[in-house]
Amino acid sequence: MRNCETPAGGGDELLAQYTLNVNGKACGVTKGRVEESLLYVLRERLGMTGTKNACDQGECGSCTVLLDGMAVCSCLVLAASAVGREIVTVEGLTPPDGLNDIQQAFVDHGAVQCGFCTPGLIVAAEVLLRDRPDASTLEIKEAISGNLCRCTGYGRVISAIAGAAEARREAQGGC
Repeated sequence: MRNCETPAGGGDELLAQYTLNVNGKACGVTKGRVEESLLYVLRERLGMTGTKNACDQGECGSCTVLLDGMAVCSCLVLAASAVGREIVTVEGLTPPDGLNDIQQAFVDHGAVQCGFCTPGLIVAAEVLLRDRPDASTLEIKEAISGNLCRCTGYGRVISAIAGAAEARREAQGGC
């Protein structure tokens, strides 16, 4: 038989206080629970609601963030394990004066429908274009394969990412 009673001390030993580095800022988390996902802490404790919650199983990509420069599903990462690491959300990709080039390309190409999957797709696209600025259509499809969208059919998303890649190449004087 399992003991389901609250441990002596009221369960406070399960609470944690820590600081996360999110979008270049130190963000304190108080009264956090050790089992909370990074997604939960970003949205519910820190008020960064750009990262979306859909499946809670790492299957849909709507919660994609950068963790030390790598795209990860934040629903699968314990927040407390991200202490001392660099976290970048879709809010961190957005410049103070408006949209970044990928976000603008999503608008220009009509790739934003309901918008629920958009933040995860933009983060995935950012990683792709950072690492492969000359990405082919096949590479774009591969890069977003972990992001589910029920509205667009992906054609406009692929077009937007290809458009952002082309604009970046032109801005750098490439072909």
